Amino acid sequence: MVDFGTAELTLEMVQASQLGMRAIGAGLAVGLTGIASGIAEMAIGSAAVGATAENRDVFGLVLLLTVIPETIVIFGLVVALLLLF
Repeated sequence: MVDFGTAELTLEMVQASQLGMRAIGAGLAVGLTGIASGIAEMAIGSAAVGATAENRDVFGLVLLLTVIPETIVIFGLVVALLLLF
């Protein structure tokens, strides 16, 4: 029977654990920023459609405002790439 209380971690086990934690961190960085961007896009998109329906001249401004939350996902992707490489 193996006594897990006195088991020593090998170098390979430590490196695999660190790689796994970095992968989890990268996934969280992209996933959470994607969810937050989706929630922000939901509120901004509905207001944008209402504003455009009333006045077509605000379409360019509305389009710009709907793109802003999507940049947060790009920042999350950059953080994930920095974690992995």
